[in-house]
Amino acid sequence: MHRASLLFSLCAFVHRGLRSIRSIRLTTLQALLSEIRLLRKDLQTTTVAAQRVQVLMYRLQMQQAAVARAQQRVDEARSRLAEAQGGVRHFTSEIERDEAALNDSQNSVDRKQVEGMLAAAKRELEPQKIAQQEWETKEGEAVHVLRSEEAKLAGLEEQFDRLDRELEKSSH
Repeated sequence: MHRASLLFSLCAFVHRGLRSIRSIRLTTLQALLSEIRLLRKDLQTTTVAAQRVQVLMYRLQMQQAAVARAQQRVDEARSRLAEAQGGVRHFTSEIERDEAALNDSQNSVDRKQVEGMLAAAKRELEPQKIAQQEWETKEGEAVHVLRSEEAKLAGLEEQFDRLDRELEKSSH
């Protein structure tokens, strides 16, 4: 009988131990499952953040290219404007010289020649003035477009900085 009671006690002890092991395993499995779920959520968050960064970087690159193109248009307009202004200065100076020469000339042959040069200079001055006005307008428009593109770029850079700060916070 003593053996039977010892055997019964041993069986009861083993049964309680198995139940406790099963409980420990269940708790461990639940903890592992919870950790896997957290890791999956972190991975999804990281993937979304990486996609946002990629999209924003692409938009930044495109906007930087737009700013560069706008700057080229401004530079071209300024160059053409400078050429037109140079033409206006040249022909204005030529007209002034011809008028002075006309006033100083006593010889009728020289006067006729200077009058012809003066008329030609005046004819050449008008298209230069028109070109100057056109390029002034184009330069103003190009500068306006450039400022607009730069403002868009600044907005995107601000978005990028905000996203960077968000990612920095979430990594801590």
